[in-house]
Amino acid sequence: MVEVDAPVQLTWELWSDLEQMPKWMKWIDSVNILEEDPDLSRWKLASAGFEFTWLSRVTKLVPYQLIQWEAVDGLPNRGGIRFYDHKEKSAVKLTVAYSIPSFIGKLMDNLIIGRLVESTLKADLKRFKKYVDNIQQGQSPSS
Repeated sequence: MVEVDAPVQLTWELWSDLEQMPKWMKWIDSVNILEEDPDLSRWKLASAGFEFTWLSRVTKLVPYQLIQWEAVDGLPNRGGIRFYDHKEKSAVKLTVAYSIPSFIGKLMDNLIIGRLVESTLKADLKRFKKYVDNIQQGQSPSS
């Protein structure tokens, strides 16, 4: 979870624009919403020479509170992002469950992979906080 110095409406607005996720999620190379079904999005993860894609469906959407998803094809994963309204501030909590592809499990210990994923997701939340701070200060979101 990360505390953000912005109202929940702004944090929701930024996070729910899925195609912007690569701006703060280190391993996410791209997200593309499918024109024919806006509840579906094609994700591409790229890190250390590995590349994975999956098709994800939004399974639950509660404006300003919750976005849940589940992969329907490709790299198995599911999760949710919960938003907490703290007046002029907000908190964002990310929960992710995933399956490690078997060939990666053979290369690295699953516990090490789990710790690496967890630390990356925590850093992603910190990058999101900075992204929001930059937007509020009128700076380019990438700075």
